[in-house]
Amino acid sequence: MTRPERVLLDTHVWLWLLLGTTKRISPSVLQQLEDAGKTNGLMVSIVSIWELAMLVARERVVLPLPLSDWVALALSRPEIRLVGLTRPATAIDSVYLPGEIHGDPADRFLIATARSHRARLATHDAKIIAYGREGHVKVLEV
Repeated sequence: MTRPERVLLDTHVWLWLLLGTTKRISPSVLQQLEDAGKTNGLMVSIVSIWELAMLVARERVVLPLPLSDWVALALSRPEIRLVGLTRPATAIDSVYLPGEIHGDPADRFLIATARSHRARLATHDAKIIAYGREGHVKVLEV
């Protein structure tokens, strides 16, 4: 049996998992995420924390706790591993991604991070899924 690949969670997938709104995720994908969490850990980018803060500030997301408390609790889970933008190559790759991808900086950083960590990017974003189908990033369609 092969070990599950690393998985980087797109911001919305991370929120769905931790807020318990997993109805949007198929049972087979939930199983893949659970398996990855048990072996390699599920990665969350520091960019997702920034993106979440922006969503909370704009009142597009309401959390059950203050933002800092919610993030601390979410990151304390053993299956979640925070990844930062510590590799210069990741920042550079986000600007020079191959093919055609939209200009959303958060998405570009998430794609570059997934590529840098050789991880699948778990997302429901149609543009990222299409980009993955072109072979530029491994995607786990949610």
